[in-house]
Amino acid sequence: MKRLTGFNQAKSLLTRRVPFGSVTLPPEWKARIKDVFGEELSAESAVKRILDDVRDRGDEALLHYTKKLDGVELGKLEVSREETSIAYNETSKELISALKLAAERIRDFHLQCQRKGVVSFRAGGLGQQVRPLNRVGIYVPGGAASYPSTVLMAAIPARVAGVKEIIMATPPKKEGSIPAATLVAADIAKVDRIFKIGGAQAIGALAFGTKSVPQVDKICGPGNIFVVLAKKMVYGVVDIDGLQGPSEIMIIADETANPDLCAVDLVAQAEHDPLALAVLITTSADLADKVDAELAKELIPTGLTPKTVPSRALENGVIAVVDTLDETIELANLFAPEHLSLMVKNADAYLGKIANAGCVFVGDNSPVALGDYIAGPSHVLPTGGSARFGSPLGINDFVKITNVIALDKATLMKLGPAAVIMAKAEGLLNHARAIEKRMTGKKR
Repeated sequence: MKRLTGFNQAKSLLTRRVPFGSVTLPPEWKARIKDVFGEELSAESAVKRILDDVRDRGDEALLHYTKKLDGVELGKLEVSREETSIAYNETSKELISALKLAAERIRDFHLQCQRKGVVSFRAGGLGQQVRPLNRVGIYVPGGAASYPSTVLMAAIPARVAGVKEIIMATPPKKEGSIPAATLVAADIAKVDRIFKIGGAQAIGALAFGTKSVPQVDKICGPGNIFVVLAKKMVYGVVDIDGLQGPSEIMIIADETANPDLCAVDLVAQAEHDPLALAVLITTSADLADKVDAELAKELIPTGLTPKTVPSRALENGVIAVVDTLDETIELANLFAPEHLSLMVKNADAYLGKIANAGCVFVGDNSPVALGDYIAGPSHVLPTGGSARFGSPLGINDFVKITNVIALDKATLMKLGPAAVIMAKAEGLLNHARAIEKRMTGKKR
């Protein structure tokens, strides 16, 4: 990890200036693009080609890219009910129990949000009608890995909000199946239909619709750089929840923080993706040294995330030592991280000072990893600095609002003259006439 000293040096590095999509792709991703398209392309150009092809050729293009990109030749795109039933037999009772507990906590949290959220109303002739979306698509990363937690985090808020139909897309494994735990989670979350499609082609299918895949009103869920670029490109055809890029963690720590916990939390988020970003901002040079020393010990290789994945992510990570906790807070608000962990004395006292973060984890007993799975709030969070204006995935993402204006004649007579003056000032004389005719009651 890069080592920085002083507020100004940290501020310079943590100020986000690179436009989204300008990230340098790993060599193996560049090689895959060249293999598929026969030439070197940027990530954006490759995604655009895939989307155009899916829009033009539908299912044929989906099957083509599933074979070329995922190495899977499918006979059909949709998961059958039989496959879901079999998945229960292939999933341990302990995992099913854990998924059900997580689902319960996620559902309870969003029910609380619903009770405190936006509701329909009418007052003084004005109001709003709040309705759930008709059909949404959720994207769940997959392939070699299994992310049943993402199924729960994306689908349950939609179901709580009252969405009528939930369509899920997730890439298949090499043998053409979806991980059993992912299918079990989808069943627990009451997902209606599941398709074996990944990457940019999945986003295109959900956005444009094909013979097999229904067009949705909104696409939600995280993914790699190709998925995120695809979501960006189809916005306007459908709505999207945001551009959730590679995972990010920022830890604010003082001299009381546990260096072992800081190190393991940094590595945990780094194992998501070689483009993940891990940052530690501390007021203690001694703590910075200890965390740096502990990082290598925490790099545990597994079948899904070999040691090289978090190692490559940590190469781009940052450890910064500054003078005061106020400076750490200022840097956090500047950077606007996806996950912000407060590992300082009296951590709860600093929560009110955090203006920009996807989710704040307060104290040693609230690790980011717990939020990834079972705490309750969705782990689909704004990244890339978008926490300055964006919010976590929640029930408000799955409703739409229609304003209502139903005024009586007395209110029309009261407001009309001012509206006429404004219309004439803008040179829109027919606007003014539309109001005046109602005020005077004259007819042709």
